[in-house]
Amino acid sequence: MASNSLTSSRSSSSSWTPKQNKLFERALAVYDKDTPDRWINVAKAVGGKSAEEVKKHYEKLIRDVKDIESGRYPYPSYGSSGNGI
Repeated sequence: MASNSLTSSRSSSSSWTPKQNKLFERALAVYDKDTPDRWINVAKAVGGKSAEEVKKHYEKLIRDVKDIESGRYPYPSYGSSGNGI
Protein backbone atom coordinates (compact mmCIF):
# COMPACT_ATOMS: atom_id res chain seq x y z
CA MET A 1 0.00 0.00 0.00
CA ALA A 2 2.84 2.41 0.78
CA SER A 3 4.33 1.93 -2.69
CA ASN A 4 1.01 2.89 -4.32
CA SER A 5 0.87 6.19 -2.45
CA LEU A 6 4.50 6.84 -3.31
CA THR A 7 3.87 6.13 -6.99
CA SER A 8 0.84 8.40 -7.14
CA SER A 9 2.77 11.10 -5.31
CA ARG A 10 5.56 10.91 -7.86
CA SER A 11 3.25 11.03 -10.85
CA SER A 12 1.29 14.00 -9.51
CA SER A 13 4.45 15.93 -8.70
CA SER A 14 5.93 15.39 -12.17
CA SER A 15 2.95 16.82 -14.06
CA TRP A 16 2.43 20.55 -14.33
CA THR A 17 -0.95 22.21 -14.67
CA PRO A 18 -1.39 25.27 -16.90
CA LYS A 19 -1.87 27.34 -13.73
CA GLN A 20 1.40 26.05 -12.24
CA ASN A 21 3.22 26.82 -15.50
CA LYS A 22 1.88 30.39 -15.46
CA LEU A 23 2.91 30.82 -11.82
CA PHE A 24 6.32 29.35 -12.72
CA GLU A 25 6.78 31.88 -15.56
CA ARG A 26 5.80 34.78 -13.31
CA ALA A 27 8.12 33.60 -10.54
CA LEU A 28 11.04 33.39 -12.99
CA ALA A 29 10.43 37.04 -13.86
CA VAL A 30 10.58 37.97 -10.17
CA TYR A 31 13.42 35.70 -9.01
CA ASP A 32 16.33 36.02 -11.43
CA LYS A 33 19.58 34.05 -11.47
CA ASP A 34 21.13 36.34 -8.84
CA THR A 35 18.34 35.83 -6.29
CA PRO A 36 19.49 33.92 -3.21
CA ASP A 37 17.51 30.70 -2.78
CA ARG A 38 15.98 31.23 -6.23
CA TRP A 39 14.53 27.73 -6.62
CA ILE A 40 13.07 27.69 -3.13
CA ASN A 41 11.32 31.00 -3.84
CA VAL A 42 10.06 29.82 -7.23
CA ALA A 43 8.77 26.58 -5.67
CA LYS A 44 6.88 28.57 -3.01
CA ALA A 45 5.36 30.78 -5.70
CA VAL A 46 4.25 27.78 -7.77
CA GLY A 47 2.96 25.68 -4.88
CA GLY A 48 3.00 21.90 -4.77
CA LYS A 49 6.51 21.62 -6.24
CA SER A 50 9.89 21.23 -4.62
CA ALA A 51 12.89 23.43 -5.35
CA GLU A 52 14.46 20.50 -7.21
CA GLU A 53 11.34 20.04 -9.36
CA VAL A 54 11.19 23.69 -10.40
CA LYS A 55 14.92 23.70 -11.17
CA LYS A 56 14.53 20.60 -13.39
CA HIS A 57 11.49 22.18 -15.07
CA TYR A 58 13.58 25.29 -15.79
CA GLU A 59 16.46 23.24 -17.20
CA LYS A 60 14.01 21.42 -19.51
CA LEU A 61 12.58 24.74 -20.64
CA ILE A 62 16.06 26.05 -21.46
CA ARG A 63 16.86 22.87 -23.45
CA ASP A 64 13.59 23.19 -25.38
CA VAL A 65 14.25 26.84 -26.23
CA LYS A 66 17.79 26.05 -27.40
CA ASP A 67 16.49 23.20 -29.58
CA ILE A 68 13.88 25.46 -31.17
CA GLU A 69 16.35 28.30 -31.72
CA SER A 70 18.90 25.93 -33.25
CA GLY A 71 16.37 24.83 -35.85
CA ARG A 72 15.98 21.30 -34.53
CA TYR A 73 12.23 21.90 -34.29
CA PRO A 74 10.24 24.15 -36.60
CA TYR A 75 8.31 27.10 -35.27
CA PRO A 76 4.61 26.26 -35.18
CA SER A 77 2.49 27.54 -38.02
CA TYR A 78 -0.73 28.92 -36.66
CA GLY A 79 -2.35 29.68 -39.98
CA SER A 80 -4.35 32.73 -40.89
CA SER A 81 -7.30 33.77 -38.80
CA GLY A 82 -8.68 35.79 -41.70
CA ASN A 83 -8.85 39.02 -39.73
CA GLY A 84 -5.35 40.30 -40.47
CA ILE A 85 -3.93 39.59 -37.04
